[in-house]
Amino acid sequence: MDDTKPAIREPARRVSTNRRGAVVAALMLAMALAALDATIVSTAVPQIVGDLGGFSVFSWLFSGYLLAVTVTLPVYGKLSDTFGRKPVLIVGSAVFLLGSLLCAVAWNMGALIAFRIVQGLGGGALQGTVQTLAADLYPLEERPKIQAKLSTVWAVAAVAGPGIGGVLAAYADWRWIFLVNLPIGAVALWLIIRHLHEPQRASRETTATRARVDWAGALAVFACGGVLLTALVQGGVAWAWLSWPSAGLFGTGLALVAAVVLIERRAAEPIIPGWVWRRRTIAAVNLALGALGLLMVAPTVFLPTYAQSVLGLTPVAAGFVLSVWTLSWPVSAALSQHVYRRIGFRNTAMLGIGTAALILFAFPFLPYPGAAWQPTLLMLLLGGALGLFQLPLIVGVQSTVGWAERGTTTASVLFCRQTGQTVGAAVFGAVANGVLAARLGGASDLDSVTRALDAGTAPETTRAAIADAVHTVYVGAGCAAALAFVVLLVLAPRRFPVLEEQ
Repeated sequence: MDDTKPAIREPARRVSTNRRGAVVAALMLAMALAALDATIVSTAVPQIVGDLGGFSVFSWLFSGYLLAVTVTLPVYGKLSDTFGRKPVLIVGSAVFLLGSLLCAVAWNMGALIAFRIVQGLGGGALQGTVQTLAADLYPLEERPKIQAKLSTVWAVAAVAGPGIGGVLAAYADWRWIFLVNLPIGAVALWLIIRHLHEPQRASRETTATRARVDWAGALAVFACGGVLLTALVQGGVAWAWLSWPSAGLFGTGLALVAAVVLIERRAAEPIIPGWVWRRRTIAAVNLALGALGLLMVAPTVFLPTYAQSVLGLTPVAAGFVLSVWTLSWPVSAALSQHVYRRIGFRNTAMLGIGTAALILFAFPFLPYPGAAWQPTLLMLLLGGALGLFQLPLIVGVQSTVGWAERGTTTASVLFCRQTGQTVGAAVFGAVANGVLAARLGGASDLDSVTRALDAGTAPETTRAAIADAVHTVYVGAGCAAALAFVVLLVLAPRRFPVLEEQ
């Protein structure tokens, strides 16, 4: 019997078609807030810096938001299992909208960075809880539909976000980038409050149980994640890797890891329960999606630089080269159900990530300087492969746990993917800079070299050096994909232990 065909009966959770449609619309709007925020700010950075100053620290507009989202994911996941999805989503949306409003009235770069962190504190609730509710609303055989819709939201945001940000910054004011969140979020909140009605939790989610929320563990997880991710994000940028700030942050982070382990072992309801890593299926998916976050850095961070510096494309054309994978990814994800119903979740994901590894390893064989259609075709194929990889794992792992564990499970896989992206940005940035230094001599780095190219002061050998650096990063991304393949092959069960939904 296939691992995706158990008897599914869940009468207590069923809602009317109209009500469920309204809730799905709210989830898509909430996801749009988080997705747009990841792309819309980037094109307005020159206007923001020109107005507020603070060029030396503007990268924290992105790093601060990313840190807050990442470290709050496991906290919100546990809270949604304890208090229910609706209150967590409402509070998270409200915090996100408050942060958006504060960003719009920021008076200097320091204030804007602080308010972006407030946005991130709400963004963690949006990302994790929306994905969990998607599994709550639909039975297993229908979950690919809602996941495909959410993937489409991310795809549209990736394509439209930079354009919207540029238009608002050029023809209105950069503050509108944050103000547009308010009406979208207000509609999403109204739909959630009016139409989302969760069933009564089982007796174990009593008031007494809820009183044992692991707030000490939540604070420890937040502090630990914040310190370690700051070390990874700023290492090699604000200070050298082999420096006292790096040593201090990593040392503090390791001490906090030990504190988290001690606190979580003693907690009655830990924020990060041990079963997340003791169960083979969840552990395998966590590690595989962590590798996905790692490999995604290669195209998202380095391909635009390659397209502009090596291929000589305009920023708009370079953005198109990257954006094509957002077209094939949701289509492949929507069609993946026809594959995993035949060969299972694990084998489908292995097929996707194995194909992705081959595509990533093929990138260094592109001719120099080459034509734009060549990396564009590879990105189109890569999106299709990753859609076949990610969605079966998310749907599969959510189907191995009951309602009371689904929020924690979903948050753990999203947390690992986000952490993988952070680690990947640090590791691949160091790799690219190391290759450039070896090719060009001295202490060259990617940012300074690309600025010289833009100014027309760099020789042709510099373009070749950038091509070598990006090719090396893609080899590293291919190794990450191969690692995910091995993890699924060795650790994941052949058939996911799908539960009958009660």
